Amino acid sequence: MQHQQLILSGAVLMALMFPYAGVQAQSDDTTRPVAIVGQPMPAWQAGYLDLHHINTGRGNAAYYILPDATTILFDAGEMDPTNPRTTSKRNTPLRPNDSRQPYEWIARYIQQVAPPANKGGIDYAVISHFHDDHFGCWYPSAPLSKNKQYALTGITGVGGLLPIRHLLLRDTAYPVPVTTQLIRSGNVNNNFYKTWTNLQAFMQAEQQKGMQLQWLKAGSRSQIRLQHQPGRYVECYVRNVKSNGWIWTGKDSAVAQHFPSVDPANNKTWADENSLSNVLTIHYGPFTYYTGGDCPGNVFLGDASWRDVETPVAKAVGKVNVATMDHHGNRDAVSEFQVRTLQPQVWIQQVWTADHPGHEVLIRVTSPHIYQAKRDLFATNMMEPTKLVIGPLVDRSYTSQQGHIVVRVLPGGKTYYVIVLDDSREDMPVKQVAGPYYCQ
Repeated sequence: MQHQQLILSGAVLMALMFPYAGVQAQSDDTTRPVAIVGQPMPAWQAGYLDLHHINTGRGNAAYYILPDATTILFDAGEMDPTNPRTTSKRNTPLRPNDSRQPYEWIARYIQQVAPPANKGGIDYAVISHFHDDHFGCWYPSAPLSKNKQYALTGITGVGGLLPIRHLLLRDTAYPVPVTTQLIRSGNVNNNFYKTWTNLQAFMQAEQQKGMQLQWLKAGSRSQIRLQHQPGRYVECYVRNVKSNGWIWTGKDSAVAQHFPSVDPANNKTWADENSLSNVLTIHYGPFTYYTGGDCPGNVFLGDASWRDVETPVAKAVGKVNVATMDHHGNRDAVSEFQVRTLQPQVWIQQVWTADHPGHEVLIRVTSPHIYQAKRDLFATNMMEPTKLVIGPLVDRSYTSQQGHIVVRVLPGGKTYYVIVLDDSREDMPVKQVAGPYYCQ
């Protein structure tokens, strides 16, 4: 859904109740442009909610700046560079180039856009689940931290460069302790086992420096809270929707257990790692943003019915303005029920392989038969093999197919824009501006 490029006054923009993509967009609280194509994106200001989706080509990473300058890193993926698939034509290339490792590019991106008070650290880091494209992978040549206690890759790499004040994970004792799972499977010499032990070493070393480690508490809207001026922005909060099998019910802070009882001796009763993903929503006045790691929602042949975690999550969350596609838009996610329930104005897809999106997923998220409201799609990458397989539906559907994706919500949360940054350059000039979008 490509739009004509326009330059309009703020008054005209406010009269338009649908989004457009333009060379220059005016905010509704100032005469200055929100962003101008070819120039650097204007810096975050107090009162803005900025949601950055960082593209390294090696997995997911999102960096959020709340209105009072509280910062959240949601995932820091870094796939195994020794795996032939990672550098194959099936996967996306490293962005902006291969002169640095993915964790370094994530940290440098953060340092460029962080509020002045937070350039030296991160208030909260959340790992959605333990797959390398979301938290990193140990490999033999990974550089070591300054204290030589752990290797720098993914979240441990970013945390080694930018101190993390709070690290939030799913409870790793569920369904059985991760280390126990690895030992039982006999996988004590593979890269994931070494990745896991490396994460433990990182957490131990950083806790000694003051980092707080917490299990993400489903249902809570106060575990992640504004750190700097909470009384000034009471309309902004983060809701923990899901962690492991505990899912918020949509009422107060109540949760319900979605998964059946676990038999520690029977791994068929254990939920898989994607199903265990953490889910958050971020709220700012009438604006709501959804992100859910790799949550699945489509039950394939042989799957247990409870592998569909998107349905109970969507029931609790309801309509949102912006949603990231679960599991990168892969075929086991972004179910019809989720699409019909969330009905976002903007879909964001974090892509690293030709499998993203599934053809049927793209049909669902664009279908007016599921919901009629206008919606725009943005992808961090779109591979040519994907376009060849799916065909012209890709070009018809996406407002942008390449770049860092920034959602900038203006003070109060009633209006927002989507700004696409050039991921081929370290200075990240603006490529495209879409908006304004209005929250009802």
